[in-house]
Amino acid sequence: MGKWIIKWLLLLCVTTALAACSVVSGPAADPCNENGALLRDDFSGEQNCGWREYNQGGAVVEIAEGTLSISTSQTGQIWWTNAGRDFSDVIITVQARQTSGPNNNAYGVLCRYQDENNFYIFLISGDGYYAIGKYQTGEQQVTYLTPNQEYVFSDLINQGVATNLLRVSCIGNELSLSVNGLPLVTVTDDSFTGGDVGLGVSTLEPGTAVVQFDDLLVLAP
Repeated sequence: MGKWIIKWLLLLCVTTALAACSVVSGPAADPCNENGALLRDDFSGEQNCGWREYNQGGAVVEIAEGTLSISTSQTGQIWWTNAGRDFSDVIITVQARQTSGPNNNAYGVLCRYQDENNFYIFLISGDGYYAIGKYQTGEQQVTYLTPNQEYVFSDLINQGVATNLLRVSCIGNELSLSVNGLPLVTVTDDSFTGGDVGLGVSTLEPGTAVVQFDDLLVLAP
């Protein structure tokens, strides 16, 4: 009886060539969004989460030795990399360590990135300042959304060669920045409702700023 069943199944497979005669697996699981995360990357190099690596214009972005490193010597220019994703409301955490360069710098997280002219950016500096900024088409430079449209000092930020844990939330029109587990500022803006995430670094005086990012986690609120 078993042989007849096998023959019948083989005949069915031949006569229905367009049908699947074996289990068809779905899309491969994305190793970058496991365990409920929208995006998770420890930059170990074991998975490719879409970050663009490059060496141009005095800036280098590379994933090596378990971190994503961004270095730049171009004063006053922000250099960044994106993961090639599209999210709306997100909570982003990442460890950021300044390893060398001037303390008069800026480094942090991008959210709702639509293109190189339209996104939000959340920054801290090696000399203890922070800001939330917005790049938008039609504006010649960044618009700061923090009080008095400028950087604000906080002693919660570890200065110099040090590690800071950044937490950024982009939920509805509320944009918030926390550092080392404590809140710094919340502002409101409704210019962008969704887009990519990213990491960025700038130096504001001569020298090469180097910042390493690790253990990035993006969650839905």
